Amino acid sequence: MAGSTFQTNPYRLNSLLEDCHRGVIQLPDFQRSWVWDEDRIKSLIASVSRAFPVGALMTLTTGGEVNFRPRPVEGAPAQAKDASAQSLLLDGQQRMTSLYQVTLRAKVVETVTPKNKKVKRWFYIDIRKALDPSVDREDAILGLPEDRMLRTDFGREVSLDVSTPQKEYAALMYPVSQVFDWDRWQDGFDEHWKGDANEGIRDLFRRFKREVLKNFELYQVPVISLDRSTSKEAVCVVFEKVNTGGKPLDAFELVTAMYAADGHELRKDWYGGDDLKGRHQRFVDTMCPADSEEGIIANVGNTDFLQAISLFYTRDRRNEAQAAGRSGKDLPAVTGNRQALLNLPLAAYKQYEKQVEGGFVRAAKFLHMLHVYRIFDLPYQSQLVPLAAVLAEIGDAWEHEANRAKLVKWYWNGVFGELYGSAVESRTARDFVEVPAWLRGGEEPSTVVESIFRADRLKTMRMRVSAAYKGVNALLMKENAQDFRSGQKFDHTVFFGENVDIHHIFPQDWCKKRGIAPAVFDSIINKTPLSFRTNRMIGGVAPSEYLAKLEAGDRQSPAIERERLDAYLRSHLIDPALLRRDDFESFMSQRQNRLLELIGQATGKTPYAGAEVDEGVDIESEEAAA
Repeated sequence: MAGSTFQTNPYRLNSLLEDCHRGVIQLPDFQRSWVWDEDRIKSLIASVSRAFPVGALMTLTTGGEVNFRPRPVEGAPAQAKDASAQSLLLDGQQRMTSLYQVTLRAKVVETVTPKNKKVKRWFYIDIRKALDPSVDREDAILGLPEDRMLRTDFGREVSLDVSTPQKEYAALMYPVSQVFDWDRWQDGFDEHWKGDANEGIRDLFRRFKREVLKNFELYQVPVISLDRSTSKEAVCVVFEKVNTGGKPLDAFELVTAMYAADGHELRKDWYGGDDLKGRHQRFVDTMCPADSEEGIIANVGNTDFLQAISLFYTRDRRNEAQAAGRSGKDLPAVTGNRQALLNLPLAAYKQYEKQVEGGFVRAAKFLHMLHVYRIFDLPYQSQLVPLAAVLAEIGDAWEHEANRAKLVKWYWNGVFGELYGSAVESRTARDFVEVPAWLRGGEEPSTVVESIFRADRLKTMRMRVSAAYKGVNALLMKENAQDFRSGQKFDHTVFFGENVDIHHIFPQDWCKKRGIAPAVFDSIINKTPLSFRTNRMIGGVAPSEYLAKLEAGDRQSPAIERERLDAYLRSHLIDPALLRRDDFESFMSQRQNRLLELIGQATGKTPYAGAEVDEGVDIESEEAAA
């Protein structure tokens, strides 16, 4: 009999999470493990706290033709495994697992930081910030370490301590683990803030309960339920679609629709049409080498471009408000967040589009100046927006040496401080305001002030996923490193003509034969920019052997004088004597120190070499040791 095999109904979030806890809802066992990072969890909490939709779930009723083996959501009690699952969650595992762990499980949550560190977090809502309309709700969500203390100054200072309920009350920090059960917490809060003098603070919490906590209690999630008559073919197709489906509707699409009502074709601006090259293609072509298909800013997205324009527009609105006598929290924020994009008037877009495009073109030139030539080697795609916005703001002033030196210092502090891996929107807005002011004689921007590079970080930088890894490579080329074989410096022409990349100094094969762990020899300390042909000549032999080959020469490459070859090595911050002795340990220590000096020169700050260890377990190190 023909008919629909699914139903769509809204369910209370609390009930769904309780079903996960009891094992009524489980996962098909082939679902990948829970992998959401700390920032995505904060964003999810923020959305629910504002009663914003977080997407539908899709479940499959058990007992039919499709018989997947179930497993409980991560963190569910042992009893859940013994329960008989009534539904399997096909789409929404990460959202439900995240919400279950932070709201209902009452245990510390294991997650991952933007630096790819495994950490444990308790999540809190800052009551005052959550009720402040000028504060982005995500900025009101905090993730605190397992001891519930936030430390600064390399662990010497405790800036926030909510390790007891009394300290939570005093700091006005509400635990997300109690969003569905606030009565007992409120009793303690009222007792802590008792007395007529504190009536205002008690009223503040009551307002918080009405405007924030009630959103959790009343939150409903649309659930598409596939019944047990759904065929295997249908389930496989559905599962494939919900996991690899089409591009979601983004801010650019929404702004395009709004501008269309005023007769403006935003899509044509970006993608082109009628034989006109669009802005996207112009970015692809900017600083594009002859033997490549794309330049360094080819991956700038349409929302990146709108974000940069939004910074100008919201800055203007803030300046107008200041001129009108408003101050403090009454001033609108400078921002490029999603809401700012959706509020961007067509007139503002037209006012700033050419100026901002010019800023991105200058950004491409700036990056080439730093010897960052390929998207593959770009430390942070996210740092392009503030870089372009600042360059659009200051115009030709970036050509002055003093200004350029400050911009270079700001850029490398963002890279080596690894500051553009998280909380990007707020940092972008701050840098857009603070960097131009610094160039005019103001204080150093917060990105420069807050940047810290730890000396031991060099040992764990082994892959291009690290912005700082790419940064070291660019700095070496900028400091006139010369190829071991040709002696050429890695300018734009040599870089692309000789297929330059990051290669090992002590070859992998040599290291493996001597029992040196990949976690050690794969470090950026043992890597440097070299041409493809030079790397092939090096092969897998000891440094002393390949240096002898380079000195002797062959039919394709002339001999190199020992003193000249030593100079090439020194240009890579390598002590030739240690390489000629194949002294790996001494080499690693010597070059680490020289690379730290290089980073210190670029950032204007001495790398931190104290005893305080960076929080979390480095995932690369953990895997290498396994």
